[in-house]
Amino acid sequence: MNTLSYKTVSAKKETVERSWFVVDAEDLTVGRLSSKIATTLMGKHKPSFTSHVDTGDYVIVINAEKVKFTGNKWADKEYQRYSGYPGGQVRTAAIEVLAKKPTAILERSVRGMLPKTKLGDAMYRKLFVYEGPEHPHAAQQPQPFKL
Repeated sequence: MNTLSYKTVSAKKETVERSWFVVDAEDLTVGRLSSKIATTLMGKHKPSFTSHVDTGDYVIVINAEKVKFTGNKWADKEYQRYSGYPGGQVRTAAIEVLAKKPTAILERSVRGMLPKTKLGDAMYRKLFVYEGPEHPHAAQQPQPFKL
């Protein structure tokens, strides 16, 4: 008879330790960067990952206006939204979105990769995206994000 007993330990919200990471998005591909950020926000990079607890870390993205797409996506990729009225569909090219609100491309990409639940909303609130190289989170002492 084996006297060893193994028990799976689930993370609890009180025991989760969060870190802060800063990512320089200059010349990085949107999809590849977004998937790494989404994994970090969910906490899947940690051995203590538990699916029903928000174990993720905070992520700060700087230089969001300098991201890139592969191929001809700047002209071909379209973002859709609806007003709720008949004929209320609006399509916007990626290059137009970049001109109006440069942070929206990364924010929308990461949001689409997170769970569509209250827990996913909590994960998304740990993402901070900025256009330029400056951010107001120096007090949190963020570490560089390794891709």
